[in-house]
Amino acid sequence: MNQSSNPKVAIVTGASRGIGAAIAQRLSADGFAVAVNYASSPALAEALVAQLQAAGGRAIAVRADVASADEVRRMFDTVEQQLGRVDVLVNNAGILKTVPLAEHDDALYDQVFDINVRGTFNTLREAAKRLAEGGRIVNFSSTTLALNMPGYAIYNATKASVEAFTHVFAKELRGRNVTVNAVAPGPIATSLFLDGKTEEQIQAFAKMPPLQRLGQPEDIASVVSFLAGPDAGWVNGQILRANGGLA
Repeated sequence: MNQSSNPKVAIVTGASRGIGAAIAQRLSADGFAVAVNYASSPALAEALVAQLQAAGGRAIAVRADVASADEVRRMFDTVEQQLGRVDVLVNNAGILKTVPLAEHDDALYDQVFDINVRGTFNTLREAAKRLAEGGRIVNFSSTTLALNMPGYAIYNATKASVEAFTHVFAKELRGRNVTVNAVAPGPIATSLFLDGKTEEQIQAFAKMPPLQRLGQPEDIASVVSFLAGPDAGWVNGQILRANGGLA
């Protein structure tokens, strides 16, 4: 997609770093005007926006805690005012902390569900009213859902919810020509995955896929680019497991 005076508009949540930043970069290169959403990393978000603008793209940074319906509403307002009506929503914002279920305290449970589930719910509900005809929604699940590894029970529960949202919401938007899909990455070399793991653990994960490496943020950005673009117009209500064959 070439840059134009009226590019399509994409919101990428949790886009200040990691997979979200790679997605923002790829969609900008694809010709989208990109809203870089962040909750607590303004410097990173602004630096990314400056990078996208320097490359000739249109981009803004928008602070919003996706767990807050009011902040999500204001985020859509800001994007519409500054970039135009939203065509693509990428629900990348998420939190992962591996704790055995019996050791999960209430505060951590609430935090994980607030960001991963309520956050997706809030943006989907707003998108139902405001996404342009022919739009695209890309949610984020995880391959951990298929692996059933100890420590992932609560996180997996949130991603199972996102997959349920994806399947049902795709049908609820009948008649709008809007597709709703989800990406379920395997282990990706970002701080979200790497932090708290030993080098031995990281290498063990890297050897699990038949392709024998960790995924890179750009691997996932390429999948999102496909789902957000014209070639995926007949893909709807699906979970795309981008994991190198891990599961």
